[in-house]
Amino acid sequence: MPELPEVEIVKRSLLNKVKNQKISKVNVYNRNLRFKVENEFEKFTKNQKIINVSRKSKYIIFHFTNQKYIVVHLGMSGTLHLLNKDGSNKFTNLSFYSSKFLPKNHNHIEFYFSKFKLVYNDPRRFGYFKLIKSKDELNDFFKPFYPEALDNKFNILYIKKKLKNKSKNIKNFLLDQNFVSGIGNIYASEILYYCKINPKKKGGKLNLNDMNNIVKFTKIILKKAIRKGGSTIRDFKNTKGLHGNYQKEFRVYNRTDLKCPRSKCIGFIKKIIINNRSTFYCHKCQK
Repeated sequence: MPELPEVEIVKRSLLNKVKNQKISKVNVYNRNLRFKVENEFEKFTKNQKIINVSRKSKYIIFHFTNQKYIVVHLGMSGTLHLLNKDGSNKFTNLSFYSSKFLPKNHNHIEFYFSKFKLVYNDPRRFGYFKLIKSKDELNDFFKPFYPEALDNKFNILYIKKKLKNKSKNIKNFLLDQNFVSGIGNIYASEILYYCKINPKKKGGKLNLNDMNNIVKFTKIILKKAIRKGGSTIRDFKNTKGLHGNYQKEFRVYNRTDLKCPRSKCIGFIKKIIINNRSTFYCHKCQK
């Protein structure tokens, strides 16, 4: 699943292409995504001008005039493809795959603009599109996801209050979008490695230094991942068809049985399952 850095890369790429562009037509080929695409979707979006594209947590937000919005979650395998028309009126790929051609299957929604189209492709259909009809409705939608990992309000005072006397392990806290939004399984493992915190450690057992490190390294790692173009594990590529590069920086994720990269540590990377999610950590230096 794309995490905050990958969704940010997608958002920036889309913004450069679709801002101030008008949707001339929308085709919905399959409404059965994670949540059913609403029957009014085509009417809601047709002839709308996109005035901005933003991101909140792992969601992409298309801003229309008159305070109307579409909120998009890519799910596990969803991708958005920007495709230009060439002289022969065919579409050529500008987007996430190295192939020159858009996959023939699993194209569920197409947005047509004057010179290009935007295609939503999702083999597993865990993504979804939600129509938002006012600014207040948009704010209400995101209330449960506050604060975001890069927000200044995600700070040591906030963490101290939320973790006090809690028995839930810190790995699950980092994945809980009602605790902090935008962190997924990859970056949770990496953050805890840099903090030298065992992912099974109870939230209520963290000291102030632990909490300070979580805030510090969360922001450092996510910002660096954005600069590196995100992390490519299987599916993710940017809108130029290029893989992200942050996976080259991984210290523990998907590195089972390799030696801990800390120079003075004699430990090895272990893989365990926490709440049905693969979790990677050094069994020596993460206490």
